[in-house]
Amino acid sequence: NAKMDEAIDTLAKGGLYHAGQVCVSVQRVFVDESKVDQFAHALADKARALKVGDPRDASTEVGPLISPSEVDRIHRWVTEAVEQGATLLCGGEKLPHNCYAPTVLLNPPADCTISITEVFGPVVCVYSSVDQDAAIAQANSLDFAFQAAVWTTNLDTAMHCFTNLDASAVMINEHTAFRVDWMPFAGLKKSGHGVGGIEFTFEEMQISKMAILKSPSL
Repeated sequence: NAKMDEAIDTLAKGGLYHAGQVCVSVQRVFVDESKVDQFAHALADKARALKVGDPRDASTEVGPLISPSEVDRIHRWVTEAVEQGATLLCGGEKLPHNCYAPTVLLNPPADCTISITEVFGPVVCVYSSVDQDAAIAQANSLDFAFQAAVWTTNLDTAMHCFTNLDASAVMINEHTAFRVDWMPFAGLKKSGHGVGGIEFTFEEMQISKMAILKSPSL
């Protein structure tokens, strides 16, 4: 089994830094049903302890959303999920100065807005899974595929997940928001078009040009 504390620290960072306003933020986490309650409550404890506020303050860990309308939208989605059966473990409230409390939801319905659409805010959803393949199937169930992650100390498990997840990149024991500029960075399905990354962007920005010449001297 993977080290749960390490996973929680990393997932909290990947889901909540920049207030979740990252295109590959951690949003959906699938955990074996035997450990999901322990995991989700520990993640909520971590999220609850984060300092929210002015990004100019070096001690701030979660800053504001880009606009008041985004705060309202995220709150609507969280409220909808709770009304439809999700358990709110922490957060779920608007804060002053365009901030939203870091939020952890346990088992939102699979068809509620926050389960099927990118939240782009400081919200992480934790889902109970009966086994590894059920988690993969749920992860693949959307029309979007970008970056995914798996926590494991078992090489076979890591490679099984890498092979079967639809994501364009699978992080092993690292959160989904990992990126360096020289790696390919691409969404699949409806997640985007083209490939980012220095080398790959250079290639995409070039065109091939052909000349056809007819000459009696040839």
